[in-house]
Formats: sequence, structure tokens, C-alpha cells
Amino acid sequence: MPLSLRRLRAAVFMLPMLLAHTALSAPIATLEVDAREAPRGIERAHLVMPVKPGKLTLLYPKWLPGEHQPNGPVGSLAGLKFLVDGQPLTWQRDPVDMFAFHMTVPRGANALDVSFEVDATQGGSAPNALRTATESIAIIHWNELVFSPAGVQSDDMQIEAKLRLPAGWSLGTALARAGSSGDTTQFAPVSMTTLVDSPVLAGRYFRTVELGGAAPVYLHLAADGEAALDITPQHTAQLRKLVEQATALFGATHYKEYHFLWSLSDIIGFEGIEHHESSDNRSVERSLIDDDLRHSGSIATLLPHEYTHSWNGKFRRPEGLATGNYEAPMRGDLLWVYEGLTEYLGMVLAARSGLYSPADAHDDWADLAAGLQIRKGRDWRSLADTATGAPISYSQAPEWQERTRATDFYDESAMLWMEADVLIRAKSGGAKSLDDFCKLFYGPPSTAPKVVPYGFEDVLKALDTVLPYDWRTFWTERLNRLRADAPLQGLTSAGWRLRFDSEESNEEKGNDALRKRSNFLFSLGFLLVDDGAVITDLVPGFPADLAGISPDGHLIAVDGRKYSKELLQDALKLGGNEERSIKLLVQKDDSFLNFDARYAGHARFPHIERDPAVADTLSAILSPRAP
Repeated sequence: MPLSLRRLRAAVFMLPMLLAHTALSAPIATLEVDAREAPRGIERAHLVMPVKPGKLTLLYPKWLPGEHQPNGPVGSLAGLKFLVDGQPLTWQRDPVDMFAFHMTVPRGANALDVSFEVDATQGGSAPNALRTATESIAIIHWNELVFSPAGVQSDDMQIEAKLRLPAGWSLGTALARAGSSGDTTQFAPVSMTTLVDSPVLAGRYFRTVELGGAAPVYLHLAADGEAALDITPQHTAQLRKLVEQATALFGATHYKEYHFLWSLSDIIGFEGIEHHESSDNRSVERSLIDDDLRHSGSIATLLPHEYTHSWNGKFRRPEGLATGNYEAPMRGDLLWVYEGLTEYLGMVLAARSGLYSPADAHDDWADLAAGLQIRKGRDWRSLADTATGAPISYSQAPEWQERTRATDFYDESAMLWMEADVLIRAKSGGAKSLDDFCKLFYGPPSTAPKVVPYGFEDVLKALDTVLPYDWRTFWTERLNRLRADAPLQGLTSAGWRLRFDSEESNEEKGNDALRKRSNFLFSLGFLLVDDGAVITDLVPGFPADLAGISPDGHLIAVDGRKYSKELLQDALKLGGNEERSIKLLVQKDDSFLNFDARYAGHARFPHIERDPAVADTLSAILSPRAP
């Protein structure tokens, strides 16, 4: 999720007033953004919009597409001033809606000047407050740098933006450029919708790669060091194949051009945010050049997942998320389609394009299935509720999520979509698959960007067109049931079953390297963040939980010796099938606490294996389609 920069200025047309309350005469503006101090976390904006005398309410974007929660970083504003003819206007923040600012435009006024800066902070609770710039990279999110008048839809407000970057920096974006002068780039006028949906990736060390496509696709890389940009010809070929395989899956595109924006930084952190003609992708600095990281399923599926959203989430969008402005609350009840199906298709496309090997693809599915098994909140909270509760789930602390559930509409829904895919293939004798649903629901004809909303009934109708079946019962039962067991029928019906052994897969090692963690989830029942060996993600009913350990403690010693990952791994390797005590010394706040973790067996890591009694449908699902 994002961060941004700005300076705005505006000039314009005329549009009828949409509200008598609104003093705006024409919702067209020019915006100037000064991002030269983005590495410090400061971005300055200057906006000018034509107005008419009277009461005016300006809104700062709150509900952002792709974020699924009201997390516009309004608390990061500083130096906010509204002026008419150089004279400041008195303004008041709404006492209920913190994103609304009220003022009165004086007689004779025809333009409003808005100037402010956005101060980004590291580690803020809202994703938009997280750091998105370093000394060599900046991710510009326009939603942080604009206001809109109450009552005006974002499609109806035109903005002409201009961006100034640090000297010598380059940029990538889906926005059309109208010209440049020195370190300043002028963009063509677009609607506020398009502007907010088109972030900019800028950097000192920058590279652009063409990926082909009938509607052209580009990869823009920005890194903290030049060596990190060294993408291999093999990886480039895999990304070109991703474009081919996605087009073959959907049968059409709904963008004029598509731009992958990929920042490579250990400082910014891992993230992916979808946009219609671009995506904001973030991973560690050595993602392209470290062999261990290349095995990570999180990295392999990052671009396929966000790319899939151009069709599923941007072109076709759930009715509750197609609000038309950034003030109306979003409803996430269909996130099991928006995110769940995208999670499934992202994993499928990563395999079909070769972004990860068949072995890594299998291990990624094993991780997903095993993660569902240790999710213990399923017996009190339905999958449907995790989608409805998305606005709180995204900002939920991770330490107790195995008890509370969180954004389970990603992984659990992906497993359900696999189950649906296998069912379609089986009942049609292999003649049909979920690919046919994708082409029907998201496919031809190719179009420029537009939003076509859908509801639950539309999903059922399309599935029934592909294969007549009681899809209403299928989805209603799975979305609303309360059952402790993990829903692994998708995997088992595809001819594979989950198993555990003492060897960690290359894919898991890649994910551990990506997130700088040590994974003991499936044995002792916790993760350790390597920086300080901080205990996180306690699994209910597993040894650490039963011993009374709590999250956020620092693991100091194992069996009387100073902790190291290798020492704890050895303690698991040396054990037999008889239950034994592993003594753990933990610093919790300012206390040192001793715990006996009772454990039998060795280390446990997930894998999947073939079930010879069931047809292997998973291999067919993951096989490339003919372009």
C-alpha cells in the first residue's frame, strides 16, 4: 500500500454544480508536486481549483481502492492552507468525519489555492503511513496529495499533474506524459480516478524492460543499489510469458498499456497493490539476484497476483467496492472473489509462466494448506465474516491471528476456488475448467480501462453457464460454515495430499529469507523474527502456546545455551518420538521467564505428495496454456 508526493496548481473547464452546498465551479485542477525531499519523507503539494462563492467542503481521500479500509493518511498532513487571491480562508475540520474540511468562499472569488505537505512516517498503523521512500527510491501516491469537493464523483474531476523529482532520478507510471523540463515531468490531464489509480515509481537507480503484449506491458525497476537491477534474461522471459499466459487465460485485456512498478529495497518492505494499468510491487533489494529469494512463493506470485487484479478487481469489481468516490464506505463481502480468486490465479499463472518451478509451486500449495490447518479461529468465525470484516482485519496485529483469523479470504478462498476448478473439470470430463469462467466473466472484447460491477448472483450465473450446478449451495455452505477443520478438499480432489517431514523446502527457505524469519510454526508453534529472535504468530494448542509463552518475547536461550536458529533446529533434530522438554528462556518486557515446551518428534515442514488413488488434476491446472 502506498505513499506519495505533490504540488498542485489548477486551471479549467466548467461543469454544473452537483450540490448547492458546493462552491466549486469546475472540478478541474492542475497539481504540482515537489518530491525533491521524498527521501526525508516530505512531499509538498500545491493545488488550484476554480470555485464559486459560498460554502465549500473539501474531502481528503479516505477509502482507497485496493486498500479495503479507510486508511488515507490524513494524519500525515502538515502546513495545510486554503487561500483565495492570496488571502487565507478560515477552515474547520468536520467533528465527525476527520477527512472533511469546511470553509466559505468569499464573494468575487473564482479560484481556490490549496498548499500542504505530507510527512510520511516509518511504522505507522495505517499502511499508507508506512515508509515508501529511501535515499534512492520514492513511490508517489497521488491520493495523498489531492482534495476533492464533496458531492463530486472522482470520474468527474479532471486534474493536470506535474511532478518534480530529485536531480537525476527516472520514473515509471501508467500516466501519459505531456512533456518534461529538467527534473519536472508534466502529465496529460486525467480524471481524479485515473490519477489516484496511477502511482509513480521513481529512483536514482532505475531500469525499464519491455515485456511485449498486444497492449504493451512494461516493467519498471527501482532499487537502493544498481546491482539489484540485474534481472536475468531467463527472468525477463518468464515475465514475458506471464503476459502471454494471462492474455490466454482471460482472452482480452482492459488496459491501453500496463506498467509493473517494482521497488527493490530492504527498507521499504514487502507489499503489492493493484491498479488498473499498473501495480505497485515491493520486495527486498536482492529479489532478482539472490538464488534463495528466487524460490520464494511470495516473490514468485507477487507480480502475477497484482497483474490478475487488472481483470479481477479493476475491470470487474464487486458492487460494494465500486463506490465512485473515496468517501463512501466500501463493502468487502465479495473479497473471496476479488482477492481469493486472484490469489488462486496468481499461483496458477506463476506456475504457467515458469516464475517458479513445479517443485516450488507444489511447496507453495503445501505452505498454503498447512497454514490453513493451524488457523484455529475457524470454529467461531466464518470465512464470509473475514471478508465483511476486512477493514479491521488489515490493521490487525499479527501475533494472535491464528486465534482471531484475519484476511483469510485470500488463502482459504484460493483453496475453495481450486475445489471449484477441479469440480468443473471432473463433471465436464475435462472439457471445461475455471479458465472458461475467467474468459466469460473477465474476457472479450478488449477495452480501455472501465469498471463493470458485479454481485453474487452474477458470479453464480457465470459459473452455471460454464457448468450447470448448484453453485449457490456450494458457495453459501463454504463461506458461512463454522468448522475447525481446514478446507483442503481442493487439494485432495486435485490428487495431492499434505504431509510433513523434517526437511524445509527451498520455497520455504526463500520465504524465510524474504521475511527475515525462522519458521517453527508446525513444530513448536511460533515464528521467530531473526532480528532479536522475537516470538510471533503463536499457534493455539501447540507446545509454545501450552507452555504459556506469549508473543513479542525475545528467545534468549535453548536448553541453557544462548539461542541461535541452528541450536533450536538441532534440539528438534536430536529428539525422538517420545515426548521431551525443550527448555526456553524468554525475555518478556523486563522479565526473564523459563518455559518447558513439551514436544515429541522432529522438525515439521509441509510438503504435498501424490495420492495415486485420485487423478492428478493439479498438474493440468498448473500447465501452460497455448498462447
